[in-house]
Amino acid sequence: MAKRFSADEYAAGILAGNRMVLSRAITLVESTLPSDQRLAQQVLDQVLPHAGRSVRVGITGVPGVGKSTFIEALGLELLRQGKRLAVLAVDPTSQRSGGSILGDKTRMNQLAAQEQAYIRPSPAGRSLGGVTRSTREAMILCEAAGHDVIFIETVGVGQSETAVHGMVDFFLLLMLAGAGDELQGIKKGIMEMADAVTITKADGQNEIAAKLARREYQNALHLFPLAPSGWNPKVTVSSALTGRGVPEVWQVVEQYVQQTQQSGYFQRRRQEQNLHWLYEAIRQGLEEQFYAKANVQAQLPALRQQVIEGSKSAFGAAAELLSL
Repeated sequence: MAKRFSADEYAAGILAGNRMVLSRAITLVESTLPSDQRLAQQVLDQVLPHAGRSVRVGITGVPGVGKSTFIEALGLELLRQGKRLAVLAVDPTSQRSGGSILGDKTRMNQLAAQEQAYIRPSPAGRSLGGVTRSTREAMILCEAAGHDVIFIETVGVGQSETAVHGMVDFFLLLMLAGAGDELQGIKKGIMEMADAVTITKADGQNEIAAKLARREYQNALHLFPLAPSGWNPKVTVSSALTGRGVPEVWQVVEQYVQQTQQSGYFQRRRQEQNLHWLYEAIRQGLEEQFYAKANVQAQLPALRQQVIEGSKSAFGAAAELLSL
């Protein structure tokens, strides 16, 4: 069994860029054990002054769009530019074991082998938008360890993506050319949040279709109201296979960061996100305390059954439990 680190040992290892200590610290913040949660909070308090200096990018897209392949191509490009990258890849959760079932490290072999890249697959669990409850804490730990770009890859559209949108600076949507009308409802909601869209797999016979799709998406984005950032979302085409268009995606991110930092929006949004995390932490804490109460645990099964049978309303049952 590995020796249990103190908060000081965790913090020192993270600030030194020790990958093993970083991994153990992220495991610590993912733990639901009260003792681990207390230790994790001590570690976070120590490293927080050294965090917040990265560019945080959320990446999502329709199934089959090739998120992991694209992230690997873009990640390798960033490493060539001398950056240190952390990828927090949120995998679907196995209902049987509770663990990740895709294993993003196995799908980013080249990137995972690089010293300046750190990839961490985590089970999505029951979290909104496929973002783990501890994703934001893991992001802070990675920043403190010296990673100046953080990618958060979500499970994919179909769930609410507001959770990841609320913790990143830039939101990138990956799309396929000719994805079909059945995805229009999904695309509209996600596209309204996107700071950029890139049409992937723009190679071979698909290249012409990708360029046509780029024009269509750019026209569609013009129909949305201007975002509070004042930024006009860009649409690009890219191919992870050939590398064409991949550096241009990062150029768009840099343009966005420069524009929003100059306007002051970048910092204001970070502050708003910090407040959101505060209220989210309060909500989660209250929920955990509520379900941990002995009288709630005693009364809940009977009330659940009454709600299922229709003999008591859901609101009445909730009011009864909340009054305990």
